[in-house]
Amino acid sequence: MKKIVLAVIMLCGVSAAYAQKYMTRTGKITFYSATPLENIEAINNEVACVMNGENGEFIFQVPVKSFKFERSLMEEHFNENYMESTKYPKADYKGKITDLSKVNFSKDGVYNVNTKGKMKMHGVSKDVELPGSITVKGDKITVYCLFKIVPQDYGIEIPGVVRDKIAKEIEVTVNSILEKK
Repeated sequence: MKKIVLAVIMLCGVSAAYAQKYMTRTGKITFYSATPLENIEAINNEVACVMNGENGEFIFQVPVKSFKFERSLMEEHFNENYMESTKYPKADYKGKITDLSKVNFSKDGVYNVNTKGKMKMHGVSKDVELPGSITVKGDKITVYCLFKIVPQDYGIEIPGVVRDKIAKEIEVTVNSILEKK
């Protein structure tokens, strides 16, 4: 019995040693809203991400209060009036790279990929498919994705008084460096 338990432990250890896990807690996501009346940009450098290079599964978690704006009043309105970040402190995207065979994690290069999963924001989950790229450089990868979201799709209401100052679609950019663990 001891030999079987020892063999299982060794097998798990060997498979864990070959697993290609990539992580960060300092990922970067920005969003940009452009209208004729005002441009709004926010940056978040506290994004956590874990990605499994063997099966393509990943999760991005974004602390909503960590978005930083040019003006503190914008940040206050974002957190209190729109995102309700006390009630909904995190947003996340959990999914899988659907064409993982395109990526060679042992060869430096840029690989275009597609992802599919669930994005959860403001308490609303939606199925999404997003294109992106993975840049491999040594033991680090950079995950890049540019996409648009419609705030109303996630139950985020924009008051009429500022509706013309906030774009109908918000441009989101993910540009995060993950390290092999």
